Amino acid sequence: MRVSVLYFARSAELAGLRCETLSVPRQITALQLWEEKVRLHPRLAVIRDQVVFAVRQEYVLLGDQVLVLQPGDEVAIIPPISGG
Repeated sequence: MRVSVLYFARSAELAGLRCETLSVPRQITALQLWEEKVRLHPRLAVIRDQVVFAVRQEYVLLGDQVLVLQPGDEVAIIPPISGG
């Protein structure tokens, strides 16, 4: 199944792109999805302990939580963002 992956801020810099389409199983843990992203873009590994996903605009921490994805879902990779 294909989903859109959106990269923001530092994750876009490290991956070298802002979005891409990825084929994934319908059910995958957030951690497995992250590991697949790092396999494709190894430089992302440096933000592993700081990043969260947003799936269907809901935050998901990296871990064993199973994501049930639908075709065309958007998965946003959101690194830490500082502001004032």
